[in-house]
Amino acid sequence: MLTGELRSQIDRVWMAFFTGGISNPLEVIEQITYLLFIRRLDDAHTLEESKALLLKKPMQDRVFPEGKDPKGRDFSELRWSRFKNFSPADMYEVVGEHVFPFIKTMGGDNSTYSQHMKDARFTIPTPALLSRVVDMLDHVPMEDRDTKGDLYEYMLGKIASAGQNGQFRTPRHIIQLIVELTAPTANDTICDPASGTCGFLVTAGEYLRHKHPELFNNNTAREHFHHGMFHGYDFDNTMLRIGSMNMALHGVENPDIRYKDSLAQDHAGDEEKYSLILANPPFAGSLDYENTAKDLLAIVKTKKTELLFLALFLRLLKPGGRAAVIVPDGVLFGSSKAHKELRRMIVEEQKLDAVISLPSGCFKPYAGVSTAILIFTKTNSGGTDHVWFYDMQADGWSLDDKRQPLLPEDKLGVEPSTALTEADLTKNNLPDVLSRWQHRNDTELERARTDQSFCIPKADIAAQGYDLSINRYKEVVHETVEYLPPKEILAKLSLLEDEIQAGMKALEEMLK
Repeated sequence: MLTGELRSQIDRVWMAFFTGGISNPLEVIEQITYLLFIRRLDDAHTLEESKALLLKKPMQDRVFPEGKDPKGRDFSELRWSRFKNFSPADMYEVVGEHVFPFIKTMGGDNSTYSQHMKDARFTIPTPALLSRVVDMLDHVPMEDRDTKGDLYEYMLGKIASAGQNGQFRTPRHIIQLIVELTAPTANDTICDPASGTCGFLVTAGEYLRHKHPELFNNNTAREHFHHGMFHGYDFDNTMLRIGSMNMALHGVENPDIRYKDSLAQDHAGDEEKYSLILANPPFAGSLDYENTAKDLLAIVKTKKTELLFLALFLRLLKPGGRAAVIVPDGVLFGSSKAHKELRRMIVEEQKLDAVISLPSGCFKPYAGVSTAILIFTKTNSGGTDHVWFYDMQADGWSLDDKRQPLLPEDKLGVEPSTALTEADLTKNNLPDVLSRWQHRNDTELERARTDQSFCIPKADIAAQGYDLSINRYKEVVHETVEYLPPKEILAKLSLLEDEIQAGMKALEEMLK
């Protein structure tokens, strides 16, 4: 958790950019990302120096080479710890003319964020702004992984609060819920085919650190965590850089974050590769058949991106793999042939585990569309006995454009630090969702369809044309109102009529 002082430091950095001439929040975070990366390179080099000094051996993995760069500047002056003490004019020249060309071409670090830095552009407009920002960032503590991660999450939240770029960010508490529901293991290979800022992958990594710390004591498991577990695709290079840095600051050494148009490219190399898919893809619009991957059209013939992404998930999952993905409500009840066939396929040929209806305002102010979480397992042989439905009414935040917290911070999220009362649970359903999910195969089977959650047998879903809308199955409780017998009602009306007439006569007497 970030302290108030740290938040204030980041707010001051952010405001410095805005007053210094960079108003696009995406550009601000991109420039901060580069500077944090440059500082991280210096930290890594310092660590190697310390190791060499301790072991009394030459440095093995130098980040900054010996000698001079192509423009004649000593490589040692490209280090954060050196140039931060330069005059603003000198610092501006070193960072713009030497450091940025260096990080674009450096080959010593094979991690994906190093590769994405090849396209880095230095857009800070003045020496004064650069000097100010470097000084501010130099005072931000970056030694602790949790602090680094929380700091970056706080900055990403500023993208969401800025308006038009909010589509890049799924609310963190919704991501945490989805990760908790799927409970990643140390053996999983996790993919987000629309990774954006890598929120799902980061949260899955943090879940494993918290729930399975023992994996870091095993060389094979630790190697898999850092080099084979996390995979993200995106076709926005800015998002790739931001997402890669997000993973780096959360302590994942070399995730596979790469450029890929998930719906337009063939997936032969990734077919049945992943055991867990977590995603909130950009469901909007249609694609031309010519631009759509043929292997996806073989699963479902449609131009609708929301259906093509579901087809993609089925393509990428290995048998036994599971997916938890956010879909617009139209996927649940759409009446086109493609909609019905895809739903039938998931219910009959795979195993549909759950449909969790999300509050319609949880993506405001950027979108008011109603959405749901689909959780399914790829089996290629069916297995759906019943489907668990949950009608989420509240996620802890107001459902208007302001999205203000409805509870204190210690009562928000999936696992609040303070126990919730019955009244609190009506404002934050997330802990209840997780609790009931654990019992979907026992006590949840006994719930009535008037409850907030219930199970529906596969046969009933098939009979409804594979409609997955919760309103198709939810029953409303009708209050019973007791009425007086007709004779008593007529008697009361007669008395009322007599009273009205007496009142009219009295009024006439007064007016005479």
